[in-house]
Amino acid sequence: MYVQIDLDGPAGTLRVSGYEMPTVELVRAPGDEPDPLIPIGTRAAGRLTLTVDGAPARIRPGRGRLLRRSYRVDAVFSGTRYRLVPCSYVESRLLRDGRPLGTLESSGDGKVDAEWAPGAGPEPLDRAVGTALVAAFGTGAAPWWDTVTNIVAELIP
Repeated sequence: MYVQIDLDGPAGTLRVSGYEMPTVELVRAPGDEPDPLIPIGTRAAGRLTLTVDGAPARIRPGRGRLLRRSYRVDAVFSGTRYRLVPCSYVESRLLRDGRPLGTLESSGDGKVDAEWAPGAGPEPLDRAVGTALVAAFGTGAAPWWDTVTNIVAELIP
């Protein structure tokens, strides 16, 4: 299935579209200096607007701190809950209402690789929302013990 991803991180805009797919748009509010480590520029939910085919959706990214799960991103559209959560250093798992749909990867450059779970049957909406979340926030995170080890190593002269 063809997916078009148009990400402009400095401007804070993302548009995901494709043949027989809903169009998903994520826009960062103007004003703040974008965070260069986050493709869309922020993890502050109040600074982001998510729409699916023009209808509003809710988005709530985690703060992205010490624990892997703090990098999760939750979105709700039309009663369906999506969660993107890191599952390795480079990949994140997409869930719909708690059910795994696939594993996705992006280094934050607007390109997304997806491996959809066999039998999961992701619908075009699932693919569009998942691709948008991955393109906007990137994927993967280090486990807590690796992060702590790096912090301690920096403190030791």
